[in-house]
Amino acid sequence: MVQKIKKTVMKSDSTAKRRGRPRAYQPELALGKALDLFRKQGFAATSLDELSAATGMNRPSLYGAFGDKRELYIKSYARYRADARAAMQEIFRDELPIRKRLERIFAVALDIYLSGETGPRGCFTVMTAASEAVADPEIRALVLEGFSELDKAFASCFRLAKEQRELPASADPVVLAQLASATIHTIAIRARARVPRKQLEAIVKGAIDVMVGA
Repeated sequence: MVQKIKKTVMKSDSTAKRRGRPRAYQPELALGKALDLFRKQGFAATSLDELSAATGMNRPSLYGAFGDKRELYIKSYARYRADARAAMQEIFRDELPIRKRLERIFAVALDIYLSGETGPRGCFTVMTAASEAVADPEIRALVLEGFSELDKAFASCFRLAKEQRELPASADPVVLAQLASATIHTIAIRARARVPRKQLEAIVKGAIDVMVGA
């Protein structure tokens, strides 16, 4: 009788171990790991073996959870876009004077681009997705959507500033928004190239002076 109970307990323990899934198999965690790898190396340079090692998932599990490498890349980019949107949304909503608002937006952007365990991470859109957009219509649509979102967010800031007479009547919020977005992109590229933060902040200050008046 004792022996039977022991066997039952052992079987139960074994079943529990089989049913339990390691933390790395949680989809959001695994997707975050894939995002970090794609952001660092780009699409072509990232192998399935590297993705498997980073996520802790074997190839069949990766395919089952995310599809093929391209699908995983697109899902990683969508996750990056969602995270970036969440990080910037509140700052864009703050109705500060235009100069202060721009300073805060660019400061947060630099915090994001300069972060990373092995060095500055830059921007997923500019550093890797823009390259893939050349040949992949779906990725191109996502990149263009991201550009449009950023332009519209900046245009809203400049439009409000114009209404409040912080900008001259001749100011064009759409053109100013494109300049602000271009500044975001250039500091992302330079951050990835390890340009020091002080130099990036000088670029930002100069761009703000041009956009809102020195």
